[in-house]
Amino acid sequence: MKKVTVSIMVALMLLAVAPLPVNAAPKNTTTLVAEPAVANTAENDALLLRLNEIKSMDKSNLSSSEKKGLRKEVKSIRSELMRNDGGIYISGAGAIIIIILLIVLL
Repeated sequence: MKKVTVSIMVALMLLAVAPLPVNAAPKNTTTLVAEPAVANTAENDALLLRLNEIKSMDKSNLSSSEKKGLRKEVKSIRSELMRNDGGIYISGAGAIIIIILLIVLL
């Protein structure tokens, strides 16, 4: 009896999430794309220039504390560039959870 009820529940769940046919008629909608802000380009260029300077440095004769300071500087510059970029960043696990929630809810 349990097998019958489980199989009926699975069949109902599969019917509930079955894809519906969609009309292939093209929609005549226009989308507006916002222009990215260019106010931070001079600052971004300066930060990128500093990153290139650090990359081209000869780090073999630096002490470990100086190397650590450079690593911290590179991390802070990269985080500043990400903040200025204005994009939305989602981790891999977050993306998987969002996809699973969309599948379950839709």
